[in-house]
Amino acid sequence: MSIELNAELRTDTGKGASRRLRHANKVPAILYGAGKDPENLTLAQKDVQYELQHEAFFTQVLELNIGGKKQDVLLRDLQHHPYRHDILHMDFQRVEAKKEMHVNVPLHFINEDIAPGVKTEGGAISHVMSEVEVVCLPKDIPEFIDVDLSELHMGEIVHLSDLKLPAGVEVFALKQGEEHDSAVASIHARKVAEEHEEAEAPGEAAEAPETKEEGGEAED
Repeated sequence: MSIELNAELRTDTGKGASRRLRHANKVPAILYGAGKDPENLTLAQKDVQYELQHEAFFTQVLELNIGGKKQDVLLRDLQHHPYRHDILHMDFQRVEAKKEMHVNVPLHFINEDIAPGVKTEGGAISHVMSEVEVVCLPKDIPEFIDVDLSELHMGEIVHLSDLKLPAGVEVFALKQGEEHDSAVASIHARKVAEEHEEAEAPGEAAEAPETKEEGGEAED
């Protein structure tokens, strides 16, 4: 999917200027990369909030319309308000069509319910990773990568090297050597909770001895 955002150049910078923008429901941002000078930008908070609903916003090449001039960019950082949904600041990197980029792509785990290790062997699935860093040209960046668990049995593990990647896409960790072939997901035995605490002895609990006051009135 193609995502386009309108942005404006801004000349006023600093904490005070950024605070004024946020009060006006604007998001301060910066655009850098491709050997060019950084540019300070402003985006509408409502436009950003709308695009945040799309997973692709975080991984795909975006089109920034800056005063009628369009640029391909990637979102590189997003700062949230500590307790509101507002976005406080955004970092964008210019995209060079012929230059490979490093991007974290989300993993989508599919067919978990029909995995033999779950369906017939009573196991539970552990997701070790939720995203993976890939290296590829901007045009080849996948929106997500499917992890098919339909044939996974109890005790088996899906590694990075097992992922089915689109053409032109490589896992960055695997470029560093086989020792970086980490686990992505696994199926393990479920932990069965004991019905009774181990500390409790079987049978009836011992009754506490009754206390009996001896005769005589209490002293004042």
